Amino acid sequence: MFAPGSTFNLTFTTRVTQEDTVRWQVLDNWNIVRASGQFPVATGARTVTLSCTSSRAGYFAIQASLAQAGARLPSRGTRPDGIATFGVLPDVSATLLAANYAHQDQHRFGGQGTAYLAPGQHCCDGDGYRPLYPVLGLSWANDNRNWYMEEPKAPDTFKPSPDTLASYFRKGDILRLIQLDGIPGWASPDGKETHSYAPVSLDAYRDYMSRVGADSAQIRATYFPNQSSNYYQVTWEPDYEGGQPWKDTDAHFIDMYRATYQGIHATDPNAVVMGTANNSVRTNIQWLDRLAPLGIGRYLDGVTIHGYYDIGCSPSHPPERLVGDSDSAKAAQSLPASMRELRQRMVKYLKPDAKLFATETGVSYDIDTAYGPNYPTQNVLYAQGAVVARTHLILLGEGADMTYLFYMADTPDKPPGYGVFFDLADSQGGYGPSLVSPKPAAMAVAAMTRIIDGTVTLGHLNDVPGGVYAYAFQRLNGGKIVTALWTHDNAHWNAKDGFNAGYDVTYRLHVDAPQTQGQVAVLDAMGNAWTQPYTDGQVTLTLTESPIYVVSANASAMRAHVTPPAGYAAH
Repeated sequence: MFAPGSTFNLTFTTRVTQEDTVRWQVLDNWNIVRASGQFPVATGARTVTLSCTSSRAGYFAIQASLAQAGARLPSRGTRPDGIATFGVLPDVSATLLAANYAHQDQHRFGGQGTAYLAPGQHCCDGDGYRPLYPVLGLSWANDNRNWYMEEPKAPDTFKPSPDTLASYFRKGDILRLIQLDGIPGWASPDGKETHSYAPVSLDAYRDYMSRVGADSAQIRATYFPNQSSNYYQVTWEPDYEGGQPWKDTDAHFIDMYRATYQGIHATDPNAVVMGTANNSVRTNIQWLDRLAPLGIGRYLDGVTIHGYYDIGCSPSHPPERLVGDSDSAKAAQSLPASMRELRQRMVKYLKPDAKLFATETGVSYDIDTAYGPNYPTQNVLYAQGAVVARTHLILLGEGADMTYLFYMADTPDKPPGYGVFFDLADSQGGYGPSLVSPKPAAMAVAAMTRIIDGTVTLGHLNDVPGGVYAYAFQRLNGGKIVTALWTHDNAHWNAKDGFNAGYDVTYRLHVDAPQTQGQVAVLDAMGNAWTQPYTDGQVTLTLTESPIYVVSANASAMRAHVTPPAGYAAH
């Protein structure tokens, strides 16, 4: 990924037995050719370097082939045949002033996954977050203070200190979500390390949590003095059919949360204790409903969720797939509807102004697909990038304070393709690779973070026609309005017939008072900006399956047309 306006090289290596010609072209996220050419090559091993600059930001795929021999670029890792990829990062400073953060924890994007890209690094030594996270615009990562990790053999061995902080967090620019799930075997009812049962001694557990609270308070004072709170996630996907299934009673679940809350708050005056982090938005609703009569709300300062919304979150299963379904039960499962219901439950069960973090949400390729020389196609990559951006815009627009991207590079999990980068080191994906290259999703994220981070949510737009989705945000400290918009139609969006990048609808957005005229800035999904005139306070937009962002100035005009998330507080 290259800085905007920089010069970079495209270097081609050929090994031919007779003279040939390399034909090359560079295509963007929409499969539009942005540059092309050809050059002759002699026999043997030859290298030709082209010096390039780009006036456009975004994802680019290089295609190259030999005119006579017919060979094309080979696959590498999880990247298919025929392409090499790169990105040009967006610069939105001419459109949006840099945000002024009163507190670091106003940042709205985090991530899961590492890549060890610096020379000499490999998994899992060194810093797997830089340069990737800062370049993408991700400001949060998980930090482990799980009991089974810190005291695996015996109690009272973990000592609070700023020195417990891993070196890669000490720069203070990547914030910590502190993981607490899991207990050691010596404290477990069956003598085995577990996530499924409450500890035998809640007193011992509470004591450990008090030491974690003291540890975090010291770390915040030393390394994150501009962070208002410390954030703790108590459980991780305790779903009955999940990877960390809860097998104990609901009463013991509440007991464990109570002990966590009491222990952490006893020593950390800035603690925000959160849960239950089930594996889908709807499951979090169900668990809150079931546990609320037992008092779970008294031991939650906020809610963490994993933002999955469908049987597979993929190009064929976008977050809007079930919106407006004739079956009301199915329609309620769409991501926008589920998030609205979750926010209502938070108002009902939790204290006012409780935070909502979406601490994992990923978009894979479709179920029953596999990495290979001919997969993913360009159309699948385009669709994944669009769905990644739309999913996280919905989460934030419907009231999440912060959202985590999952995953950085392709993994061997099924279904494949969760990474926003190709893993160039392993054909089936891995963890912590040392070589990656961007997909469209990575560059869509780089644009989205630069545009949406440093905002508060105003809400979803009212009275939009079916198939149009729009969320308004306001830059911090009363700044400009940013409205993210797109359209989606299931009939034009499927793996069999293709994910239609050209499908569009026209929509008029209110950006100012009636009878006014002027101009607004518009940015595409990759962060390229242009100006567009408006009349009578409305701008006419062409919406596609890729989000666009409209930047306007009249906050009152926008607030008159939105519904804020239930109970949402502009932190």
